[in-house]
Amino acid sequence: MILLANEEGRSGVAAAMQTLRQSGAALDAIELGIRAVEKDPSIGTVGLGGAPNLLGEVECDASIMDGRTLETGAVGALKGYLHAVSVARKVMERLPHAFLVGEGAARFAGEIEAVAAPMLTADAKTEHDRWFREHASSQSLEDWPNVPLAELAWTSAKEVMKGGTTIFLAVDQAGNMAGGVSSSGAARKYPGRLGDSPIIGAGLYVDGRHGACACTHTGEMSIRTVTAHSVVQQMKRGATVSDACHGAAHDLLSLKKGHLGSVVIHAIDREGTPFVLATGPVADDVGYHYWDGSANEPIQGRPAFLTRAGDDPS
Repeated sequence: MILLANEEGRSGVAAAMQTLRQSGAALDAIELGIRAVEKDPSIGTVGLGGAPNLLGEVECDASIMDGRTLETGAVGALKGYLHAVSVARKVMERLPHAFLVGEGAARFAGEIEAVAAPMLTADAKTEHDRWFREHASSQSLEDWPNVPLAELAWTSAKEVMKGGTTIFLAVDQAGNMAGGVSSSGAARKYPGRLGDSPIIGAGLYVDGRHGACACTHTGEMSIRTVTAHSVVQQMKRGATVSDACHGAAHDLLSLKKGHLGSVVIHAIDREGTPFVLATGPVADDVGYHYWDGSANEPIQGRPAFLTRAGDDPS
Protein backbone atom coordinates (compact mmCIF):
# COMPACT_ATOMS: atom_id res chain seq x y z
CA MET A 1 0.00 0.00 0.00
CA ILE A 2 1.25 3.44 -0.95
CA LEU A 3 -0.11 6.94 -0.44
CA LEU A 4 1.46 10.24 -1.47
CA ALA A 5 -0.43 13.46 -0.79
CA ASN A 6 0.70 17.05 -0.66
CA GLU A 7 0.22 19.36 2.31
CA GLU A 8 -3.09 20.62 0.93
CA GLY A 9 -4.27 17.03 1.28
CA ARG A 10 -3.68 16.84 5.03
CA SER A 11 -7.42 16.80 5.83
CA GLY A 12 -7.93 13.68 3.76
CA VAL A 13 -4.82 11.60 4.47
CA ALA A 14 -6.42 9.67 7.35
CA ALA A 15 -9.49 8.73 5.30
CA ALA A 16 -7.36 7.56 2.37
CA MET A 17 -5.08 5.52 4.63
CA GLN A 18 -8.03 3.87 6.35
CA THR A 19 -9.54 2.88 3.01
CA LEU A 20 -6.29 1.29 1.88
CA ARG A 21 -5.85 -0.53 5.21
CA GLN A 22 -9.32 -2.02 4.80
CA SER A 23 -8.38 -3.46 1.40
CA GLY A 24 -10.18 -0.66 -0.39
CA ALA A 25 -9.44 0.21 -4.00
CA ALA A 26 -6.93 2.92 -4.80
CA LEU A 27 -9.61 4.89 -6.66
CA ASP A 28 -11.84 4.85 -3.58
CA ALA A 29 -8.99 5.97 -1.34
CA ILE A 30 -8.21 8.83 -3.73
CA GLU A 31 -11.82 9.98 -3.93
CA LEU A 32 -12.50 9.77 -0.19
CA GLY A 33 -9.27 11.56 0.67
CA ILE A 34 -9.95 14.41 -1.73
CA ARG A 35 -13.60 14.72 -0.66
CA ALA A 36 -12.41 15.39 2.89
CA VAL A 37 -10.21 18.20 1.59
CA GLU A 38 -12.93 19.66 -0.63
CA LYS A 39 -15.26 20.18 2.34
CA ASP A 40 -12.54 21.67 4.59
CA PRO A 41 -12.71 25.48 4.28
CA SER A 42 -9.39 25.90 6.10
CA ILE A 43 -7.44 24.74 3.03
CA GLY A 44 -8.38 27.84 1.06
CA THR A 45 -7.37 26.58 -2.39
CA VAL A 46 -9.65 23.56 -2.86
CA GLY A 47 -13.43 23.25 -2.90
CA LEU A 48 -15.39 24.96 -0.12
CA GLY A 49 -13.64 28.17 0.89
CA GLY A 50 -11.45 28.18 -2.20
CA ALA A 51 -10.39 31.54 -3.58
CA PRO A 52 -12.90 32.90 -6.12
CA ASN A 53 -12.22 34.19 -9.62
CA LEU A 54 -12.20 37.91 -10.46
CA LEU A 55 -16.01 37.97 -10.48
CA GLY A 56 -16.19 36.48 -6.99
CA GLU A 57 -17.28 33.02 -8.14
CA VAL A 58 -15.63 29.79 -6.98
CA GLU A 59 -14.84 27.60 -10.00
CA CYS A 60 -13.51 24.14 -9.20
CA ASP A 61 -11.38 21.79 -11.30
CA ALA A 62 -10.66 18.10 -10.66
CA SER A 63 -9.51 14.94 -12.38
CA ILE A 64 -9.06 11.29 -11.52
CA MET A 65 -7.24 8.47 -13.34
CA ASP A 66 -7.22 4.69 -13.09
CA GLY A 67 -3.72 3.32 -13.63
CA ARG A 68 -5.02 -0.13 -14.59
CA THR A 69 -7.03 0.96 -17.62
CA LEU A 70 -5.86 4.55 -18.23
CA GLU A 71 -9.50 5.64 -17.91
CA THR A 72 -9.91 9.25 -16.83
CA GLY A 73 -12.56 11.72 -15.81
CA ALA A 74 -12.25 15.47 -15.36
CA VAL A 75 -14.32 18.59 -14.74
CA GLY A 76 -13.34 22.22 -15.13
CA ALA A 77 -14.86 25.53 -14.03
CA LEU A 78 -17.54 23.68 -12.05
CA LYS A 79 -19.67 26.02 -9.94
CA GLY A 80 -22.05 25.25 -7.11
CA TYR A 81 -21.05 21.68 -6.22
CA LEU A 82 -19.01 20.55 -3.23
CA HIS A 83 -17.13 17.50 -4.54
CA ALA A 84 -15.62 18.12 -7.94
CA VAL A 85 -13.55 14.92 -7.67
CA SER A 86 -16.68 12.79 -7.35
CA VAL A 87 -18.23 14.46 -10.39
CA ALA A 88 -14.99 13.76 -12.28
CA ARG A 89 -15.15 10.10 -11.29
CA LYS A 90 -18.73 9.83 -12.52
CA VAL A 91 -17.67 11.39 -15.82
CA MET A 92 -15.17 8.54 -16.11
CA GLU A 93 -17.67 5.85 -15.15
CA ARG A 94 -20.93 7.01 -16.73
CA LEU A 95 -20.15 9.02 -19.85
CA PRO A 96 -18.46 8.31 -23.18
CA HIS A 97 -16.47 11.49 -22.53
CA ALA A 98 -13.42 12.25 -20.40
CA PHE A 99 -13.83 15.97 -19.69
CA LEU A 100 -16.74 18.32 -18.97
CA VAL A 101 -16.52 22.05 -18.26
CA GLY A 102 -18.66 24.95 -17.13
CA GLU A 103 -22.40 24.70 -17.59
CA GLY A 104 -22.14 21.17 -18.95
CA ALA A 105 -20.22 20.00 -15.90
CA ALA A 106 -22.79 21.60 -13.60
CA ARG A 107 -25.66 20.07 -15.55
CA PHE A 108 -24.10 16.61 -15.23
CA ALA A 109 -23.44 17.18 -11.51
CA GLY A 110 -27.13 17.88 -11.04
CA GLU A 111 -28.08 14.83 -13.10
CA ILE A 112 -26.06 12.51 -10.86
CA GLU A 113 -27.39 14.27 -7.73
CA ALA A 114 -23.98 15.50 -6.61
CA VAL A 115 -23.90 17.57 -3.42
CA ALA A 116 -24.82 21.15 -4.27
CA ALA A 117 -23.41 23.89 -2.03
CA PRO A 118 -22.64 27.61 -1.95
CA MET A 119 -18.85 27.47 -2.29
CA LEU A 120 -17.91 31.06 -1.43
CA THR A 121 -17.36 31.36 2.32
CA ALA A 122 -17.52 34.59 4.30
CA ASP A 123 -13.76 34.52 4.90
CA ALA A 124 -12.98 34.03 1.21
CA LYS A 125 -15.36 36.85 0.25
CA THR A 126 -13.78 39.19 2.81
CA GLU A 127 -10.31 38.53 1.42
CA HIS A 128 -11.58 38.89 -2.15
CA ASP A 129 -13.21 42.25 -1.37
CA ARG A 130 -10.09 43.49 0.42
CA TRP A 131 -7.91 42.65 -2.57
CA PHE A 132 -10.22 44.51 -4.93
CA ARG A 133 -10.31 47.64 -2.81
CA GLU A 134 -6.50 47.58 -2.84
CA HIS A 135 -5.92 46.86 -6.55
CA ALA A 136 -8.90 48.01 -8.61
CA SER A 137 -9.31 51.63 -9.67
CA SER A 138 -12.13 53.68 -8.24
CA GLN A 139 -13.74 53.77 -11.69
CA SER A 140 -13.57 49.97 -11.94
CA LEU A 141 -15.16 49.62 -8.54
CA GLU A 142 -17.93 51.99 -9.61
CA ASP A 143 -18.57 50.18 -12.92
CA TRP A 144 -18.11 46.65 -11.58
CA PRO A 145 -18.53 44.04 -13.08
CA ASN A 146 -18.67 45.66 -16.53
CA VAL A 147 -14.95 46.37 -16.71
CA PRO A 148 -11.93 44.81 -18.48
CA LEU A 149 -10.41 42.04 -16.36
CA ALA A 150 -7.17 41.11 -18.16
CA GLU A 151 -4.93 43.57 -16.33
CA LEU A 152 -6.32 42.53 -12.95
CA ALA A 153 -5.69 38.87 -13.84
CA TRP A 154 -2.01 39.68 -14.44
CA THR A 155 -1.82 41.64 -11.20
CA SER A 156 -3.11 38.66 -9.25
CA ALA A 157 -0.95 36.15 -11.15
CA LYS A 158 2.24 38.01 -10.23
CA GLU A 159 1.61 37.62 -6.51
CA VAL A 160 3.40 34.91 -4.53
CA MET A 161 1.29 31.75 -4.70
CA LYS A 162 0.14 30.27 -1.42
CA GLY A 163 -1.03 26.66 -1.49
CA GLY A 164 -2.58 25.03 -4.50
CA THR A 165 -4.12 21.86 -5.88
CA THR A 166 -4.61 18.90 -3.56
CA ILE A 167 -2.84 15.80 -4.86
CA PHE A 168 -3.38 12.13 -3.99
CA LEU A 169 -1.49 9.22 -5.57
CA ALA A 170 -2.11 5.70 -4.26
CA VAL A 171 -1.41 1.99 -4.72
CA ASP A 172 -3.80 -0.47 -3.08
CA GLN A 173 -3.22 -3.97 -1.66
CA ALA A 174 -3.99 -5.51 -5.06
CA GLY A 175 -1.22 -3.43 -6.62
CA ASN A 176 -3.56 -1.10 -8.52
CA MET A 177 -2.44 2.51 -8.89
CA ALA A 178 -4.64 5.60 -9.15
CA GLY A 179 -4.40 9.34 -8.79
CA GLY A 180 -6.60 12.35 -8.34
CA VAL A 181 -6.36 16.13 -7.99
CA SER A 182 -8.78 18.89 -7.06
CA SER A 183 -8.45 22.68 -6.97
CA SER A 184 -10.40 25.92 -6.93
CA GLY A 185 -7.69 27.24 -9.24
CA ALA A 186 -5.59 30.36 -9.06
CA ALA A 187 -6.93 33.07 -6.77
CA ARG A 188 -8.65 35.87 -8.68
CA LYS A 189 -8.20 34.13 -12.03
CA TYR A 190 -9.92 35.30 -15.18
CA PRO A 191 -13.38 33.62 -15.24
CA GLY A 192 -13.23 30.32 -17.09
CA ARG A 193 -9.49 29.84 -16.60
CA LEU A 194 -8.43 26.20 -16.43
CA GLY A 195 -5.14 25.24 -14.87
CA ASP A 196 -3.36 21.92 -15.23
CA SER A 197 -5.45 20.09 -12.63
CA PRO A 198 -8.27 18.88 -14.92
CA ILE A 199 -6.00 18.34 -17.92
CA ILE A 200 -4.83 14.74 -18.08
CA GLY A 201 -1.14 14.64 -18.96
CA ALA A 202 -0.48 18.13 -17.63
CA GLY A 203 -1.54 18.08 -13.98
CA LEU A 204 -2.14 14.34 -13.57
CA TYR A 205 -1.08 11.12 -15.25
CA VAL A 206 -1.14 7.55 -13.95
CA ASP A 207 0.03 4.38 -15.66
CA GLY A 208 0.20 1.46 -13.27
CA ARG A 209 2.91 -0.20 -15.35
CA HIS A 210 5.33 2.68 -14.81
CA GLY A 211 4.24 5.24 -12.21
CA ALA A 212 2.16 8.28 -11.43
CA CYS A 213 2.66 12.03 -11.32
CA ALA A 214 0.67 15.12 -10.36
CA CYS A 215 1.58 18.81 -10.25
CA THR A 216 0.61 21.96 -8.43
CA HIS A 217 1.24 25.71 -8.46
CA THR A 218 1.80 27.36 -11.90
CA GLY A 219 -0.47 25.18 -14.02
CA GLU A 220 0.02 27.22 -17.18
CA MET A 221 3.59 25.91 -17.28
CA SER A 222 2.64 22.26 -16.67
CA ILE A 223 0.17 22.52 -19.54
CA ARG A 224 2.87 23.81 -21.90
CA THR A 225 5.32 20.99 -21.15
CA VAL A 226 2.74 18.23 -20.40
CA THR A 227 4.64 17.67 -17.16
CA ALA A 228 2.79 14.77 -15.54
CA HIS A 229 2.85 12.66 -18.70
CA SER A 230 6.49 13.56 -19.27
CA VAL A 231 7.49 12.23 -15.85
CA VAL A 232 5.66 8.92 -16.34
CA GLN A 233 6.99 8.50 -19.88
CA GLN A 234 10.56 9.01 -18.67
CA MET A 235 10.00 6.30 -16.05
CA LYS A 236 8.61 4.09 -18.83
CA ARG A 237 11.91 4.53 -20.64
CA GLY A 238 13.82 3.41 -17.54
CA ALA A 239 14.50 6.62 -15.61
CA THR A 240 14.31 6.58 -11.83
CA VAL A 241 11.50 8.61 -10.30
CA SER A 242 14.06 11.23 -9.24
CA ASP A 243 15.63 11.48 -12.69
CA ALA A 244 12.22 11.63 -14.34
CA CYS A 245 11.17 14.56 -12.15
CA HIS A 246 14.46 16.32 -12.84
CA GLY A 247 13.98 15.85 -16.57
CA ALA A 248 10.51 17.33 -16.46
CA ALA A 249 11.75 20.18 -14.25
CA HIS A 250 14.40 21.12 -16.79
CA ASP A 251 11.67 21.34 -19.45
CA LEU A 252 9.72 23.70 -17.19
CA LEU A 253 12.75 25.85 -16.49
CA SER A 254 13.48 26.15 -20.20
CA LEU A 255 10.31 28.23 -20.65
CA LYS A 256 11.21 31.90 -21.06
CA LYS A 257 7.95 33.68 -21.91
CA GLY A 258 4.38 33.70 -20.69
CA HIS A 259 3.19 33.30 -17.13
CA LEU A 260 6.13 31.78 -15.25
CA GLY A 261 6.44 30.60 -11.65
CA SER A 262 7.20 27.60 -9.49
CA VAL A 263 5.81 24.12 -10.15
CA VAL A 264 5.84 21.33 -7.57
CA ILE A 265 6.04 17.84 -9.09
CA HIS A 266 4.84 14.82 -7.07
CA ALA A 267 5.58 11.33 -8.37
CA ILE A 268 5.81 7.66 -7.47
CA ASP A 269 7.32 4.85 -9.55
CA ARG A 270 5.71 1.46 -10.05
CA GLU A 271 7.18 0.24 -6.74
CA GLY A 272 5.74 3.26 -4.96
CA THR A 273 9.03 5.09 -4.41
CA PRO A 274 8.18 8.79 -4.01
CA PHE A 275 9.90 11.96 -5.15
CA VAL A 276 8.72 15.56 -4.80
CA LEU A 277 10.53 18.41 -6.55
CA ALA A 278 9.91 22.18 -6.69
CA THR A 279 11.26 24.23 -9.57
CA GLY A 280 11.44 27.48 -7.62
CA PRO A 281 10.49 29.31 -4.43
CA VAL A 282 7.39 28.06 -2.62
CA ALA A 283 5.76 28.90 0.70
CA ASP A 284 7.31 27.53 3.87
CA ASP A 285 4.37 25.19 4.48
CA VAL A 286 4.63 23.38 1.12
CA GLY A 287 5.27 19.72 1.85
CA TYR A 288 4.01 16.21 1.42
CA HIS A 289 2.74 13.14 3.32
CA TYR A 290 4.01 9.68 2.33
CA TRP A 291 2.80 6.34 3.72
CA ASP A 292 3.88 2.86 2.66
CA GLY A 293 1.60 0.87 4.94
CA SER A 294 4.36 -0.06 7.38
CA ALA A 295 3.66 2.60 10.01
CA ASN A 296 0.67 4.09 11.75
CA GLU A 297 1.41 7.61 10.55
CA PRO A 298 2.74 8.96 7.25
CA ILE A 299 6.18 10.47 6.85
CA GLN A 300 6.13 14.22 6.28
CA GLY A 301 8.69 15.93 4.09
CA ARG A 302 9.62 18.98 2.06
CA PRO A 303 10.27 18.97 -1.68
CA ALA A 304 13.72 18.99 -3.17
CA PHE A 305 14.47 22.21 -5.04
CA LEU A 306 15.73 22.86 -8.54
CA THR A 307 15.84 26.56 -9.37
CA ARG A 308 17.98 26.63 -12.54
CA ALA A 309 18.83 24.15 -15.26
CA GLY A 310 21.76 22.17 -13.96
CA ASP A 311 21.15 22.74 -10.27
CA ASP A 312 21.47 19.82 -7.88
CA PRO A 313 18.69 20.00 -5.26
CA SER A 314 20.84 18.22 -2.69
